[in-house]
Amino acid sequence: SDMLSHEAVVSTQSTGYKKGESQTNLEFMQETDFRKILEQEEEYIKTMCDEIIAVKPDLVLTEKGVSDLAQHFLLKAGITAIRRLRKSDMNRVARAVGGQIVHRTDELKECDIGTNCGLFEIKKMGDEYFTFLTKCKEPKACTILLRGASKDVLMEVERNLQDAMNVARNVLLDPFLVPGGGAAEAALAYRLIEKSKTIQGVGQWPYRAVAEALKVIPKTLMQNCGVNTIRTMTNLTAKHATGGTSWGVDGDTGDIVDMKTFGIWDTL
Repeated sequence: SDMLSHEAVVSTQSTGYKKGESQTNLEFMQETDFRKILEQEEEYIKTMCDEIIAVKPDLVLTEKGVSDLAQHFLLKAGITAIRRLRKSDMNRVARAVGGQIVHRTDELKECDIGTNCGLFEIKKMGDEYFTFLTKCKEPKACTILLRGASKDVLMEVERNLQDAMNVARNVLLDPFLVPGGGAAEAALAYRLIEKSKTIQGVGQWPYRAVAEALKVIPKTLMQNCGVNTIRTMTNLTAKHATGGTSWGVDGDTGDIVDMKTFGIWDTL
């Protein structure tokens, strides 16, 4: 089912009858007393729904539950209700549709309604139903939907996406790039070893220790490719000794290549 949705209410209040915080006992002397209590409960829910209907939304989203009676009143007014959203999801929906999260229906104002959503639809994927709020104007939040053949594939895709998003974030926050493929680490290691040669006694060993630690990155790339690590590392060091500061390891073949022309860069 889909619906052109222009106005969405985002609420944390349950649209059911509110239970008392302490234990409450009711004693009925006759049948009409019980009916009165039910009418009172119905009136409470109707008032709450009327307050929502008054602002003429197309969609209501709530963190809590939606009672059967509230569903009836809202459906009669042509309003869809989505219940039991997580708090984090509620915050994202509010940012996407441009609405304000409301905690009480009697405080609901027209300016709290999110009007930036273009399309509300429900799709079935596999055995589950998913709710989509799309075609939003200037959304401040979004969802990336990942699909995979198995749980392991899905988790791997999620990890890769997380890494890619962090790289994009780092570039935006600190817009500097260095040659990838272990080139930056190899260049630093070479410089540190050269620096250590100018220092007498035990003072040179911290420089050499850090240099060896940095060499782990290009060495690991070489091992993953299955090439001779010692010979390839010697070739890489020789390149850096002759001024090839941007040379690193091709992660597929294990060859030593210039990362500037190869096109692999890391964030600083």
